[in-house]
Amino acid sequence: MTDNHKNMSCEEFQAHLPELIGAGVDVSNHPHLLSCDLCRALLTDLETIAAAARELFPVEDPPDSVWEHIESAIHEEEHGKASPK
Repeated sequence: MTDNHKNMSCEEFQAHLPELIGAGVDVSNHPHLLSCDLCRALLTDLETIAAAARELFPVEDPPDSVWEHIESAIHEEEHGKASPK
C-alpha cells in the first residue's frame, strides 16, 4: 500500500476499507474519496446496506417469557416429550 493515502489505487483503498470501518474510522473523510467517484459510490452503497441491516434488528429484546418458552420447547424436543405435529 502506498504511504500517500490520496494517491492510493482503488484496489488498495478497497482492500484497506474493512480495516478502516472496523476501527470506527470516519471513512467519508478519507483523502482517496476526494478524487475517486467509484470508491465514493461504493462507500455510499455500503452505508445504505448497513443502514438497512440495522433496521432488521429488533428495537427491543422480547420479554424473558419468550426465551423461557423457547428453552422449554427445546428441552421437551430433546427429551422426546414434544407432541407430534
